[in-house]
Amino acid sequence: MGAVLALCTAGQLACCCGSAACSLCCSACPSCKSSTSTRIMYGVILILGTIVACITLSPGLQETLANVPFCSNSTRILPKEITIDCSAAVGYLAVYRICFAMCCFFALMAVIMVGVKSGKDPRAGIQNGFWGIKILIIIAAAVGAFFIPEGSFAPTWMWFGMIGGFLFILVQLVLLVDFAHSWAEDWVARYEETESRAWYCGLFTATILCYALAVTGFTLLFVFFTHADGCGLNKFFLSFNLILCFAVSVVSILPAVQERQPRSGLLQASVVSLYVTYLTWSALSNQPDRSCNPRLGEILAPGQNNKTSGTNFDAESIVGLLIWMGAVLYSSIRTASNHSKLAMSEHVLVKDNGASDDGEDTESGGHRVWNNEEDGVAYNWSFFHSIFVLATLYVMMTLTNWFSPNSSLETLNSNIASVWVKMISSWLCIALYSWTLVAPIALPDRDFD
Repeated sequence: MGAVLALCTAGQLACCCGSAACSLCCSACPSCKSSTSTRIMYGVILILGTIVACITLSPGLQETLANVPFCSNSTRILPKEITIDCSAAVGYLAVYRICFAMCCFFALMAVIMVGVKSGKDPRAGIQNGFWGIKILIIIAAAVGAFFIPEGSFAPTWMWFGMIGGFLFILVQLVLLVDFAHSWAEDWVARYEETESRAWYCGLFTATILCYALAVTGFTLLFVFFTHADGCGLNKFFLSFNLILCFAVSVVSILPAVQERQPRSGLLQASVVSLYVTYLTWSALSNQPDRSCNPRLGEILAPGQNNKTSGTNFDAESIVGLLIWMGAVLYSSIRTASNHSKLAMSEHVLVKDNGASDDGEDTESGGHRVWNNEEDGVAYNWSFFHSIFVLATLYVMMTLTNWFSPNSSLETLNSNIASVWVKMISSWLCIALYSWTLVAPIALPDRDFD
């Protein structure tokens, strides 16, 4: 499956170079749905933009970036009471502008695609083609964004990023819960069909591994982000989330839940607990209290150059990017199941509309990316681009460590607002998963199968 998707994407990329390259590549490409290949192409564009944004954070580019237009035509990047040279956060500000360009592109596409019902709509060509032109539009928008004077741009755009990042975390929660249920149900079904102990051992091992990582994570967070004489807020967050993870694990194996959902169990609960552990770690990493955040001590270690130490890229950001990339790819290639536990997953994922390749393309040697949306779209095109707007804002905040442009250099990478955003997200994660467990009991008249 992965090879097929890779070849389909290669075919789409070849179409950026002209019809000859497109025909040559598509002639060697296995058949795949246009709804899938198009979503993957937008995912590739988003990932390429993210790579470019990561490059701007490279230490070797900071002095060069200090000469960009938004630094040259701005006297300061922060409010009057705080004076910081542009080189202190120029990498972060460059990321803001690149992501601003991508957000504008996906927002424009979302507006253009409002109301599309089928692939016969004249706007289908815009959605599924013109990749070279789309990439050029994003590049032009990014170049133009570098000429926006700093002023209040970063503090204002930070709040857009904060809200959009929070909303995308909710989307990630939906995808995570859908993934956990799909994974567990698939392996349980295989075990019941084959009665092979390999599937049972796989379920057991995956569950134990996820719980072991979660427990280890909470233990390390208690060691590094708390101390005996203080850090009461951190202690509360860690204790409360640990209790919630334990509680939801118990609920997942209650007899009443098992009776309505026999394939629900500890594997899903362990995956959710592990994700909550990550969100807790991510939240505490933005704690502005230096005594309760070891990362602040590392950033401002004696002898470091404070002008360049602000734009760091740590392990928490890397893990966040990996989870984000997994969510983007999962939403691009996953087909919404009829047994999805959450209604929203049917809007985020592609619906299997039953269309199939009639074999004519194979016989004629023509394009193998075939249109499966002539009678109706497999997903809401406008909603899809709106999700990518949120995904861009989330990756922007992740790359910049959710920094606050209106803070001092000593807390440039720490923001109490982001702490609460991520902690509330972790509680919503538990609540969302818990609802998938108790909904069949609370609403017995509804069919959750």
